[in-house]
Amino acid sequence: MKRTSYTRRYECFRALLLSLRKEAGLRQTELAARLGYPQSYVSKYESGQRRIDLVELEAICRALGITLGEFVERFEGNEGLRPAHPGNPA
Repeated sequence: MKRTSYTRRYECFRALLLSLRKEAGLRQTELAARLGYPQSYVSKYESGQRRIDLVELEAICRALGITLGEFVERFEGNEGLRPAHPGNPA
């Protein structure tokens, strides 16, 4: 059975998180500080080593200056968003 963290859809989810952080002009360390976590927390969810739940996603969105609803709209509108690591299986 394929792990859901490696589906194309989840890759797009991760790519959007990375893109939004960069759009906000934040480094991983800066976002992590806003969240109250070490830099490795951001690194791990951006790389797919760690999955995040809805409560964590909401906190990340707040730290990036967007609402959870705005995130969902961007996610739904970005079917073609390229994964952060195109070499990963779809």
